Parts: sequence; C-alpha cells; structure tokens
Amino acid sequence: MAVMRGLLRRDLQKAILGIRNMSAEAALSSYSYETLKVTAPADHIYHVEINRPEKRNAMNKAFWREMVLCFQALGADSNCRAVVISGSGKMFTSGIDLMDLASDFVQPTGEDAARIAWGIRKKITEYQESFSVIEKCTKPVIAAVHNGCIGGGVDLVTACDIRYCSQDAYFQVKEVDVGLAADVGTLQRLPNIIGNRSLVNELAFTARKMMSDEALSSGLVSRVFPDKASLLSAAFDLATEIASKSPVAVQGTKVNLLYARDHSVEESLNYMATWNMSMLQTQDIMTSAQAALQKKTPKDVTFSKL
Repeated sequence: MAVMRGLLRRDLQKAILGIRNMSAEAALSSYSYETLKVTAPADHIYHVEINRPEKRNAMNKAFWREMVLCFQALGADSNCRAVVISGSGKMFTSGIDLMDLASDFVQPTGEDAARIAWGIRKKITEYQESFSVIEKCTKPVIAAVHNGCIGGGVDLVTACDIRYCSQDAYFQVKEVDVGLAADVGTLQRLPNIIGNRSLVNELAFTARKMMSDEALSSGLVSRVFPDKASLLSAAFDLATEIASKSPVAVQGTKVNLLYARDHSVEESLNYMATWNMSMLQTQDIMTSAQAALQKKTPKDVTFSKL
C-alpha cells in the first residue's frame, strides 16, 4: 500500500511538472521576435537575448520596435519575476545599425524644416521608449554583458537594474564618433549610476573604451566574471534568488527605487507611505514570517503570482 501511494505521489508530481512545463511553453510561444530570443531557463525567470549575431547584434528598426513589445509583455506576465538580458554570439551589441536607420535621420522627409524637425523628434522619442520600457517593467532586469557594449548598448544597460560583465567586456559611448550626441538615455542615466561627472564627460566626449576593471571600480557593473559562460550562470543564479522573494516586495522595491532616484527624500518618503498603505496588506508578509519561524528560506516558500 505504501509503495502504491509512493508511485501515485510520483505520478502526480510528474503530471504537475508536465502542466507547468506546458504552461511555460505556451507562455513562451507569445514571445516570438525577429531580433530577440526569449527563453525561460528556470521558474519565473526569462532570458532575453539580442539575436542578430551575424550583425554583431546591431540595433536595427525591428529591434527598437520589438524591445518595447517584449518588455511590455514581460511587465504584464505574472509568470515573470526577473529578467536577464544578454547578447548572442561574440558580442553584446555593436550599437545602432547605421545602414538600417540612416533613412530616418540622414534623409528625413517633410515639407519644411519645422515638419522635418517634428518628424525627427517623434522618431527619437520612440527610440528612447525602447530602453525606458526596461525601467517601466516592474520586474528586475539584469544585464549580462560580454565583449563589446557599444553606443546604444550603453543606453540599454544603464536602463537595467543590475549589470554584470565578463573580463573581456568593454563599454563605449560611441555617438560622438558618428557625429551625434547620445540621445536615448546614456547622458541622462550614466551620471546617476557612476556618480562621477568628470568621468562621464570624458567617456562621452572622447568615445574611448571603458574596460571591465574600470567599469567595476566606477560602479557601472557590480561584478566581473572570467568568461561568458560563468557570467550567464551568475546572472541566472541572481535572477533565481530575486524570483524566490515576494513579488509584491520586489516589484514595489523597484518602483520606489526609481521614484527616489528622481525625487527628493521627502517626496519619496511620501510616495513610499502611499504605496505601502495598500501593499502592506499582502499575505506575503504573513507567509514570510511563518517561513522564518519555521526556519525556512524564501526558496522554500510559494508566493502567489502578481
């Protein structure tokens, strides 16, 4: 009888696992893009790869559009609790695809200067949203950078919540070398990240490479790893750790960290009080307290989807 119960329990566990896998596969089927590859390496973790390795992951028109669609979907996906973004192939990204985007800016159309300028401004704000959408996604986003992170790549990773890189990584604010000022986030976010405006100005004015050791010492990245494999392994481990926590707590923390960055202490405390007047009513607090009393870790606790 005991043996039969054990077999039934194993069969039930297999069935539950099968249902989970089916639901994960069904969820992933909606993440189909030309320039991005989305996978789910573990429960509640999504891996977004820039997927144009034959073009050194250059950012073409499809990429800018698909980033918005992808991260809006991740933000709304209750199965998702943490995201890792990386680049496929030999490089994280070579930045904007100049050949593909040239028609938007080099030969813009319009009846007069005002209309041409208005059209260019509209395009720039659309491209800005391609990375601002990472901040607007309430799920923590971890950038895993290997080899080159050039131009638009810096714009992208500065919008992420956590940045890891490999030893061969370098970061380059490349825009001045192609005759323009970076306009989709680097000049706005990088000073807040590294807290050294002299260094930011140097990087932006010269387009020189910042190697991984300098990126670590300046605070652009929080950890450096020997190679891409160990980098991704560490990023997934970190995402797993984050995903094990209460999604109410984690997502509320991200929202309030970003609000505090852009507002005064007094304004941020007031916003925090208003936020938690509702969020403190979650069952996750009682669940966490019970787990602590039972000497369990968050990984041993099942939190409801959010």
